Amino acid sequence: MSKHMSEHDNTRPARSRVFVPSVFTSLNMVCGYFAIVMAGSSHIVSAAWFIIIAALFDTLDGFVARLTNGSSEFGGALDSLSDLISFGAAPAYLVYCFGLSHLGAVGAGISSLLLLAGGLRLARFTIGDGGGKGRSFSGLPTPAQALALAGFVLWMHSDMLLTTTQLTVVLSWMIIVFSLLMISRVEYETFPKLSVESLREHPVRTGIFFLAVFCVLIFQAKAFFLAMLLYILLGVMRSLSLLVRQSVL
Repeated sequence: MSKHMSEHDNTRPARSRVFVPSVFTSLNMVCGYFAIVMAGSSHIVSAAWFIIIAALFDTLDGFVARLTNGSSEFGGALDSLSDLISFGAAPAYLVYCFGLSHLGAVGAGISSLLLLAGGLRLARFTIGDGGGKGRSFSGLPTPAQALALAGFVLWMHSDMLLTTTQLTVVLSWMIIVFSLLMISRVEYETFPKLSVESLREHPVRTGIFFLAVFCVLIFQAKAFFLAMLLYILLGVMRSLSLLVRQSVL
């Protein structure tokens, strides 16, 4: 009896370690759902911000999991499901409501590419074929494209620089390119982790990351979109550079 109670007690810390990061993962999922509801109610700005907040919780769940040593298969599966909602379905519906709804079924079809590519990207990541454990990801991470789209929507909502036709074309091409990048083999560096080790091992990269965050807070939507677009373009340029060097050698 005492042995059984001892084994039961020993499982409690492990369950607690798994539970805590899962709370943040669940908040990520809830924010994704709220983003969908807000977009459907024409609250575009709120929807975009819920996607950004979801990305914050997505970062925090990884940080808490490392801090508490609470990584688990359950947490990984929940994280993938949450990301599909927050960074697949939510941005797809956001851009549809913002600039593609007048196209009807065609607009829905174009925006659904984000959901489809995000699902394929996350499935590949779940089976261990998408990187993320080392210094790079294979394919554009789903949060990156979702944040870029959310930033673009916030920018255009506050300072519309495009006509309806131009907005439709720009959004459509962004969706197509981002979707292709998500399922591609283009290498993207992982975002700096919130840890002392990351600052010690990669001081320049971590410093640039926090400088970008500071600029985003100051200049808001425009800088936010441009920062994420820069990250996306750097991944493409990096892969092209490696391809050229390999072909030359």
